[in-house]
Amino acid sequence: MDNLTESPDSVPPAGEEITVLVVDDELSNLASLQKIFQKEGMRVLVAEGAKQALELARRHRVQVVLSDLMMPGTNGVELLRAIKELSPDSEVVLMTAYGTVETAVHAMREGAYDFVEKPLKRVNIVKSVRKAAEKQSLVAENRSLRQELQLLTNREIVGQSPALRRVLDIATQAAPSSATVLLLGESGTGKELLARYTHSKSGRSAGPFIAVNCSAIPESILEAELFGHERGSFTGAVSRRDGRFARAKGGTLFLDEIGELSPGVQVKILRVLQEGEYEPVGGNTVKADVRIIAATNRDLAAEVEAGRFREDLYYRLNVIAVTAPPLRARREDIPLLVDHFLGIYCKKNHRARLEVPDEVMAKLSDYSWPGNVRELENVIERSAVLCRTPTLRLEDLPDSIAHAASTPPSTLEFALGTPLEEVEHRLIRETLRHTQGDKSLAAQLLGISTRTIYRKLGEE
Repeated sequence: MDNLTESPDSVPPAGEEITVLVVDDELSNLASLQKIFQKEGMRVLVAEGAKQALELARRHRVQVVLSDLMMPGTNGVELLRAIKELSPDSEVVLMTAYGTVETAVHAMREGAYDFVEKPLKRVNIVKSVRKAAEKQSLVAENRSLRQELQLLTNREIVGQSPALRRVLDIATQAAPSSATVLLLGESGTGKELLARYTHSKSGRSAGPFIAVNCSAIPESILEAELFGHERGSFTGAVSRRDGRFARAKGGTLFLDEIGELSPGVQVKILRVLQEGEYEPVGGNTVKADVRIIAATNRDLAAEVEAGRFREDLYYRLNVIAVTAPPLRARREDIPLLVDHFLGIYCKKNHRARLEVPDEVMAKLSDYSWPGNVRELENVIERSAVLCRTPTLRLEDLPDSIAHAASTPPSTLEFALGTPLEEVEHRLIRETLRHTQGDKSLAAQLLGISTRTIYRKLGEE
């Protein structure tokens, strides 16, 4: 049986180590290379053949495999293929005393990082392994960043409540059309997630999804950010630049917090919706190839009445209105959301998933969540960082939640024989109280139209 060795004193501090697996059927080469890499501060694993090398690769996170090409049984190229199958991030450097151009080209095509000839020179072999480790680190970091970005941009809409299902049904129906969608609702209810969901179900899903927070961009540069500008069109415009409309070509432009737009920009957005075109600052007319989804936490109808928002733009935006329900209107989704966020943030913080006792879940489900899903997410992330036990306790929650008074479930009682008209009237009033007067949301919760609410209450 081949002998496997691992130097016990070759483990540098966590986060700084390079683990190199050296594979060679010549023991003298193994011993020499082990000493070289240990002196370079690397962690060294050694194996006399491919079988033992794969066993070590399964048990350890290896950055670089340094393998002899010509070995009895499984050769270096065959080991290379097996390593890439087992650990795609690991880089492989091959050594041989029989180097030829053809062999080197073949090894590179199979995925080898480098190819070095024997007799080995210490400087060359160390340089090659370090370069391979640098590449492996960059590839792993890029993959991690892409995964984090995907997590941020492609997050799930979690929940099974009737209120959420009704919203998703409307979004699913609206998605294939070219109609403008207006997303309403309180801050933190997930309007951008709903916009991304609508985009993903549309015929433009292969195109870009560009999100713009209209309240986060200074008014003085918002027009140029949206529509782009030509070189020299204003002080500081040293080069031509595309705006968000151009970047969203063929896809969807999500205008968040659209209620914050200045009157001047409102006019230009209206032109896009009416004429399908816009003008970059200092430029010529450009055709707009975007689907607009807008969102706001403001009452745009009230803003129109107050003269702060254009009535014609409001009606152009309000083709299909969807109200994202607040978390208090979908309490049955809270356990699902808690489980979802625990999965994300316990993994992100490298800890086992926290257990949530019934009393803690009941407290979370009973809380009113004025900050909605965003507030719940922040609380769960905080818990994943600060909780010192495997179980989430009441004392681990913020005081505002742990000590909040219980809210009894909202119920209505009617005497037998109560006229149906009175039952409907009281049910609508109670639902409006629950939604804090939001008739659009109340209509969604009741499964009726907003017009029906007005008619039932005699407000038409």
